[in-house]
This record gives sequence, structure tokens and C-alpha cells, in this order.
Amino acid sequence: MKKQYLYTKTIRFWLLTGLIMLIGQVILGGITRLTGSGLSITSWDIITGVIPPLNKADWLEAFELYKQTPQFHKLNSDFTLKQFKFIYFWEYFHRLWVRALGIIFLIPFIIFLIRKQIDTFLVKRLLLVVVLAALTASAGWIMVMSGLVDRPWVNAYKLTLHFLLAIATIGAMVKCIADVYLMENKPKKGHTKFVLILLVLTTIQLIFAGLMAGMRAGLHYATWPSMNGTFIPAVLLDGSNWTWHNMTNYDRYSFAPALVQFVHRLLAYVILALTVYFYHKKRNHVHTSAIKWLTVSYVLIVFQVFLGIMTLLKVKTGIPLVYGTLHQLVGLLYVISLLFLYYSLRKKISIWSKKKLPQG
Repeated sequence: MKKQYLYTKTIRFWLLTGLIMLIGQVILGGITRLTGSGLSITSWDIITGVIPPLNKADWLEAFELYKQTPQFHKLNSDFTLKQFKFIYFWEYFHRLWVRALGIIFLIPFIIFLIRKQIDTFLVKRLLLVVVLAALTASAGWIMVMSGLVDRPWVNAYKLTLHFLLAIATIGAMVKCIADVYLMENKPKKGHTKFVLILLVLTTIQLIFAGLMAGMRAGLHYATWPSMNGTFIPAVLLDGSNWTWHNMTNYDRYSFAPALVQFVHRLLAYVILALTVYFYHKKRNHVHTSAIKWLTVSYVLIVFQVFLGIMTLLKVKTGIPLVYGTLHQLVGLLYVISLLFLYYSLRKKISIWSKKKLPQG
């Protein structure tokens, strides 16, 4: 029997568009990191920042501001204006995308409110998305500021916080979509619990993924299946290295990058094994609407591990842009697929308003 949705097809399409744009924002953030573009714009102007440099004088002024940053002095002192324009483009596009996202989200939201096509139930969920997005943007600027003072790159821990808040924003949007699309069922005992375990492990993995990116840990051990010839790096076996000083000074000591990459690898193997196990043992015991998400999760995690390995093996002077970007995208899609899998397995939800909403 066809589902009778409370909200219009337009609203459902709008929410899906919002999710796609949020995914795009995270991926653009990853590209700015991989290209070293994140510190190319030294100010945050919400209105005037929409307009990029339009002539040579404007470009030279922006370039002079960049020349005052530690990144220029310590890493890119030989940069030409052409090279600066390249990194400026990615950071500008990243910021422009989030502004476009705000407009695409806000204007329809106001229209739907005026027409009374969304109720309090949906408004509350959308406000959570807005709050998390605002926190993400704030954390992003704090992250950028951390790279304009002393180090020629952003602080790994602040980058990780920014990344996790972005994931939380996407998670809130997924929850909103799952509710609007009435994703529910009568789950068999243990199924949702198993997916929750996978989600917890994946969340921990996301923390280490952020640290991997911030510490550029992949450059330290660009081999597989070993880590430069050993399963456990020697630096981790020396108890004297286990200090907070080594964790905070990750750019001068190899301990933190070694630890982060070691844990990141182990968690990848565990998550892969559990996902494969769940797929092969339980796919015939879940209903049709959940099996597709289980299958998607299964395919994505296998591809994700492959991309992680290839990203390491393709390292030369830096993380390869294509493999690094794909690795982040597939990892994000895996998280989303797990969330949809969980919501498609949850118990029947009885939260819908009895009031008929306008369908125009």
C-alpha cells in the first residue's frame, strides 16, 4: 500500500536538496584542506565576502594579506600570484557554497511557514539543523584563526571539532528526512542494537579521521598492510612517548600521528568485519525497506577500505587529491547509509499531527 505522506513532495525534495548540499559542503572542506587552501582568505565577511577580487589591484591586496600568515612564511614563500589564485578559489568556493546553502534553506523555509505547509514537529527538527550548522560555521572560523597565529596550518583538534559538528548537522538532517519519509518498522530483537554499535564505532572512527587529516598522519606511514615495515610502530611501544606533550606537539614528534593512524586502521578493520558479518548473516532477516540500506552500507564500507589503502599507497609529497576526496565522500555516505538503516529498522513512530496540512 502506498504511503500517505504528511508533507508535500516539494518539501521532501527540498530536504533532500539540503542534505546533498551539506554533503557537498563537507567535501569542499576536504578539498580546501588537501589543497592547502583553508588559510588563503584571512577574514570572514558575511556580506562583502561574497564578492571575490575583481581586478589585479584587488588580487594583489588579497595576496598581501596572505603574505602576513605563517603558512606563507613557512611553507609558501615562493608562491606566485597565479598559485595564490588557485588556493583562494577553493576557499572562496567553500565559503560561497555555505552562503548558497543558507539561502536555499532559508527562503523556502519562510515560504512554507507562511503557507502553513510545515508544522511544529518539522520546525523543531529544522531548527536543530540550523543551530548545528551555525556551530559548525563558528568552529570553522575558530579553526582558521588557529592557523593564522603561529603554525602554518590549522590546529588538528579544532579541525576535528569542526568536522564532527558538520557530521552532526548532516545527521540531524538525515533524522529529519527519515521522519518525513516515515521510515519505520517492527524490528527484530537485536537488529537496531547491532546498528547502534556500528554507529558508535563509526563515530569514534570519524574522530580519528579528523585527527588523521589535521595531523597529516597519512604522510608518516604511507605503506600497507604494515606501517613502515611493522604492525605496531616502534614509537608506540616506548612508554616514555605516551605524554600529553607529544599529543599536542604532533607537528614535531611522530608519536601522535603514529597513534592516530594505528587506531584508525584497526577501527577500519573492525567496522568492515562487523558490517560484512551483519550483511551476510542478517540480510535475509530484515524487511525490504531496510535491506537496501544494509546493502548500500556493505558496498560502501568495502569501497571505503579500498580507497583508504589506495590513498596511502599513492602518497608522494602529499595526500593525493582524488583519492583523499573520494575517501572522505564514501566515508560520509557510509555514515548516512547507517543512519538510514537504523531509522528503517526502528519501531513504528506515532508523532504525526492529525491536522491536515495544505498540499498546494
